[in-house]
Amino acid sequence: MSDPSSVIDDLHRESEELDRLVGKLGEGQWTRATPAPGWTVAHQIAHLAWTDRSALLAVTDAEAFAKEVEKALAAPDGFVDDGAAEGAALPPARLLAEWREGRAALEKALRAAPTGTRFPWYGPPMSAASMATGRLMETWAHGQDVADTLGVVRAPTDRLKHVVRIGVRARGFAFGARGLTAPGEEFRVELVGPSGELWTYGPADAAQRVTGPALDFCLLVTQRANRADLAVRAVGPDADRWLDIAQAFAGPPGVGRAPKGAAG
Repeated sequence: MSDPSSVIDDLHRESEELDRLVGKLGEGQWTRATPAPGWTVAHQIAHLAWTDRSALLAVTDAEAFAKEVEKALAAPDGFVDDGAAEGAALPPARLLAEWREGRAALEKALRAAPTGTRFPWYGPPMSAASMATGRLMETWAHGQDVADTLGVVRAPTDRLKHVVRIGVRARGFAFGARGLTAPGEEFRVELVGPSGELWTYGPADAAQRVTGPALDFCLLVTQRANRADLAVRAVGPDADRWLDIAQAFAGPPGVGRAPKGAAG
């Protein structure tokens, strides 16, 4: 994607949708537990604010960002949770203001980034479009946790195509994160978007295939729902294995979510 404007626009819309969910919450609602163990609504927003700050450093000050990477390497098992906990301890009004200011600053920096520039990150370097896509994926996923906590059913939009794209491209990473060798052959992925459009990836004659609603695929690869509760289907043993371990996010494998109705 040479012009990142469209995905930055979609990131803006995704963030605004989540802002409408949390912007009028009372203080007591910020401390409600979300489906992520140990994380409240405040933790979810604090994590987004923390990651936006890191992304802004990566785009505007590579030297300062390198120091943040050093901190992450020194505490690989806790730096994400620690960042969320620090922000969650703030008064809700201040946390909300910091999230808004941080994401606005990041958006401005991404729009101003010279074409073709790649920025350092916790994994491979990223273009402005890739950075915005990653932020959209996280905003949507953490927003899903907030919506589930508040009992809100969000209408899916075609912005999910960005999340799908990351999920499909991260197939090899999902295998590698678990010490498994990724299949060498390409997969066919056919997903129905919210508008009814069919989104396809990979060769039409591939033996390994994944089909279903785009929303369900996004819930699966962000580990916001258990595969047993979703209408994503696989043909072929490698595709079937992928659906058991899929993840669109960087870092170690997540524990995922228990099936609906499961004890505990």
